Amino acid sequence: MQKQELINFWKERLKLNPEIIDAFNKINRENFVLPENKGVAYQDTPLPILRGKTISQPTTVMIMTLALEVKKGHNVFEVGSGSGYQTSILAHIVGDKGSVVSTDVIPELVEFARQNIKKVNLKNVKIFEEDGSKGLQEQAPYDRIIITAACKEFPQPLLEQLKPGGIIVGPVGDANEQEMVKGVKDKSGRLELHFLGQFLFSPLYGKYGFEV
Repeated sequence: MQKQELINFWKERLKLNPEIIDAFNKINRENFVLPENKGVAYQDTPLPILRGKTISQPTTVMIMTLALEVKKGHNVFEVGSGSGYQTSILAHIVGDKGSVVSTDVIPELVEFARQNIKKVNLKNVKIFEEDGSKGLQEQAPYDRIIITAACKEFPQPLLEQLKPGGIIVGPVGDANEQEMVKGVKDKSGRLELHFLGQFLFSPLYGKYGFEV
């Protein structure tokens, strides 16, 4: 499958806005996969990266990006840098006046993501080797938070670091199956939940994850 085939599929099924399509066009997925998988970078499937982890399938990345409702100038927090692909899509959308703060606990992935992001010349991304399940208070508050690993529930520190009116998106469930959940935080701090279908992600590491 090629880029344009994916775009045509999404236009029919997902009603993506032009900003997301532009980010997908500008951020080349082949820069975020292993060399041996460059030829299949646009297959709509997850692909292996390092340490038994994967880069999510393109449609999953688009569903999460759409649910997050990212705007120019937003400060976004990402739990799970992975290859840096989702990070870069978000960074392109928020633009020079926005920022994306991303974390991963696996050192090889932190370095892999940093190197990949250099290839696409983004200057508004910071990647930290940290337990993202606890958030990152020094960079907070955040307009948007995205979790790219399975969690039992949205970690409380992340909800506290999310601005009123902010949105958090991530897969919630057990280690074998999750529901993609979108939470919109109201002014009183309560979360309005929207459920976006079944997914399967690797488990979240860290204090508020499945694995420590």
